[in-house]
Amino acid sequence: MLTMIDQTTTTTSEPTSPVMRTSATLSAAEVAAYWAERRNYLKQLRTSPELKQQYRNAVLAYLLRRLLWSFGFFPVALAFWLPLVFASFNPVVMVGNLMPMLQSFLDANPEVQATTISNLTLAWLSIGLFFLVFDLILTPFKSPYQYEADVHMRSWELLNQDKLADKV
Repeated sequence: MLTMIDQTTTTTSEPTSPVMRTSATLSAAEVAAYWAERRNYLKQLRTSPELKQQYRNAVLAYLLRRLLWSFGFFPVALAFWLPLVFASFNPVVMVGNLMPMLQSFLDANPEVQATTISNLTLAWLSIGLFFLVFDLILTPFKSPYQYEADVHMRSWELLNQDKLADKV
């Protein structure tokens, strides 16, 4: 397991001992070896056609899931949730409040209806875009390459734990 030197020791004006400097150098060497192995393994993984296909599928599934949540669930949930909250969670009152607005929409001329529909569409898209941006930030994409590299590096650490401990 890679270990870092505890830097919370008391600071004095005395220089650090050669043993501490050697240990710190080895620790940096261990970290460098870890990242070099990870880079090499990722480079090797990128040539695998199965992982390339798995990566494409994972990207498509991730984007589809984010788009469906952002443009499907959240705007629709808000469209029903807010009127329900304003109606004190009484669906009968909510429908009673919405019926006159629906009737006035149906009685309006086509220009007013088109403007109302375009405003609702714009509101739906803006809410969806708002949630999409935050959804992409809050739930980043998890690459299959990174997962495979993490698994490989855990086993690499276990295999090299004895060798690295002997150097310290």
